[in-house]
Amino acid sequence: MDKRFSNLPLRKGVGIALLNNNNQIFVAKRIDNPYNFWQMPQGGIDVGEEPLEAAFRELKEETSIKSVKLIREVNNEITYHLPDNLLGIIWKGKYKGQSQKWFIMKFFGNDNEINLKTKHPEFLEWKWINIEKITDKVVDFKLHVYEKIKIELMNMY
Repeated sequence: MDKRFSNLPLRKGVGIALLNNNNQIFVAKRIDNPYNFWQMPQGGIDVGEEPLEAAFRELKEETSIKSVKLIREVNNEITYHLPDNLLGIIWKGKYKGQSQKWFIMKFFGNDNEINLKTKHPEFLEWKWINIEKITDKVVDFKLHVYEKIKIELMNMY
């Protein structure tokens, strides 16, 4: 890590592993990344907000999804650090990475509820994939996060 940024704090965030009725996982392609990387919904925790509240809010803000129920909370927070080329750029340069609380949720709505054309769109497209595939197209610096979530999900079934 670039030493200029080593004293920056980690951003507090949440991640959502969203399963459909076929136990496939929701992933989406970010608008700001021109490559073929896919991610699960995630985002920051606002001041005074509980992590679960943030997870429901982020899911709605990013995907318009409201028809979900919590299956379980992943025990420990998972941390990642930004690569040097993104330090000082992402999150207005305030953070060196993120410490995330993850939640596993079940989607019980219809796919037509999913709408990426939100007030502040983050994604270009979305799809349901098999759990084993969530590590195939993730950015390198989040790979260990997705590997941990994959193990959590695989242990459920």
